[in-house]
Amino acid sequence: MANYDVIIIGSGPGGYVCAIRCAQLGLKVACVEGRETLGGTCLNVGCIPSKALLHASHMLHEAEHNFAAMGLKGKTPSVDWKQMMAYKEDTIGQNTKGIEFLFKKNKIDWIKGWAAVPAAGQVKVGDEVHTAKNIIIASGSEPASLPGVEVDEKVVVTSTGALELGKVPKKMVVIGAGVIGLELGSVYSRLGSEVTVIEYLDAITPGMDGEIQKTFQRILKKQGLTFVMGAAVQKTDATKTKAKVTYKLRKDDSEHVLDADVVLLATGRKPYTDGLGLDALGIEMSPRGQINVGADWQTNVKGIYAIGDCIDGPMLAHKAEDEGMAVAEQVAGKHGHVNYGVIPGVIYTHPEVANVGETEQSLKDQGRAYKVGKFSFMGNGRAKANFAADGFVKILADKDTDRILGAHIIGPAAGDLIHEICVAMEFGASAEDLALTCHAHPTYSEAVREAALACGDGPIHS
Repeated sequence: MANYDVIIIGSGPGGYVCAIRCAQLGLKVACVEGRETLGGTCLNVGCIPSKALLHASHMLHEAEHNFAAMGLKGKTPSVDWKQMMAYKEDTIGQNTKGIEFLFKKNKIDWIKGWAAVPAAGQVKVGDEVHTAKNIIIASGSEPASLPGVEVDEKVVVTSTGALELGKVPKKMVVIGAGVIGLELGSVYSRLGSEVTVIEYLDAITPGMDGEIQKTFQRILKKQGLTFVMGAAVQKTDATKTKAKVTYKLRKDDSEHVLDADVVLLATGRKPYTDGLGLDALGIEMSPRGQINVGADWQTNVKGIYAIGDCIDGPMLAHKAEDEGMAVAEQVAGKHGHVNYGVIPGVIYTHPEVANVGETEQSLKDQGRAYKVGKFSFMGNGRAKANFAADGFVKILADKDTDRILGAHIIGPAAGDLIHEICVAMEFGASAEDLALTCHAHPTYSEAVREAALACGDGPIHS
C-alpha cells in the first residue's frame, strides 16, 4: 500500500491549492516543501510582499500629491523603512501561517525538505522515501539570469533581494520593463529613488495591447520613471555599495554606462526543477526547460503530473491555482478543466493594468473581424473624484456575433474590474449583454459598461 494517494512537490499557489482540493476530494495527501514557511515564491518573496510595498508606497504618494487638494492638511509622512519592512514581514507571516492552518484543517501532511523523484510512485526527502499513487510536481520558477550580470542579492538583486534591501537606494537601475520590473520600480520611485528602466524591446510590458503599452509608459514617465528602450545590457560591475550598468543601443550599437546604488534584474523567470531527478526518470522537457505535459497535466511517465510555472503557459499564481484544482479533480477520477483563453493578467502599479483574452494584434494575426469599444476614465465620475481618471477600458468583440473576445484596462482597480469581463467570457456573453447589465453609480465599473456600449451605438458619457 502506498503511504499516500498524492504527494505534491512544492507549496506555492499551485501546490497548496492542489493539496487542499485533493484532501477535499477524500484523498490522503502530503506536500513536500523545503522552505521554513509554506506558500512558495508568491507568498514569501513575490506577489504578497510586493503588494504590501506597493500599497504602502501608494499611500505615501497620495499623502504627497493628493491629500492637500482634498483638504487634508498636515506634514507629509516620512518613510520609516524598518517599520515598512516589518509591515511587509507581518503580511507574509499572516498569509503563510494561514496556509499552515489550512493544511492542518484538511489533514495534509507537510513533509519538510527538498524532494527528489527516484522512480514513479516514490518521493525521496532527506533519507526517507515516501510512496504515492500520484506525484504532482508544482516546483515553480526562479528569476532568469542574464549573461554578464552577476547577482549578489545586495547590490545586483532579483525580485527576492529587491524586497529586502537595507535602505531605499538613491539610484536604481531596473533591467527589464515587464511586470516585476515596473511594479518594484514603481515602489522605489515613490519612496524617492531615481529609477531608470532598461528594456531590450521597443515597448514595455511585452505582449500587451499596444495602446495600453503607450499609455502606461507615458503615465509612468509622468510619475518619475526614466526609460531606455531598445537597449541590450552587456554587463554589470558591482562593488559592495555601487554598480555600473553597461548597455548598447540596438539602433546604432553605441555603448553607454549608468551608475546605480542597486540594480534590479527583472528579465523574467524560468522553471525551477533542480534536484528532482527528472532526467534520470526520462521525463520529457521542452527546450525552454519546462516539463512537457498532456491535456490531463500528466507527464510521459504515468502517475507523475506537473502544474504551474514549471510547465508551459503564463507564469501566474492564479493559472497555477486553476491547474492545481483541475489536476486534483483528474487524479480523483473526475474531470478537471482550465479555460486558458480566460486567464487574466494584472500589473499592480497605480494605475493598475489588466487584460484578458485576445489583443488587437492577435486578432489581426488570426484574420478575425472584430470591433473595439473604448471608454476613458475621464468620463467616469468616481474616477475623477478620486484623482484616478488616467486610463481607459477597451473591449474587443467579434464583428458579426458581438461575442466578447478580450479586454484591456488601465485605470483604478483594473485588476478587480477585469473579472466582470472574465465571467462574461466564461458564459460566452456579447458586449451587448454587458451593456444591458445595470451597474451601480458611481463606481469605476461603469467604465466597463460604457466600453461595452461603445461596441454598439456608443457610450453615454463620451
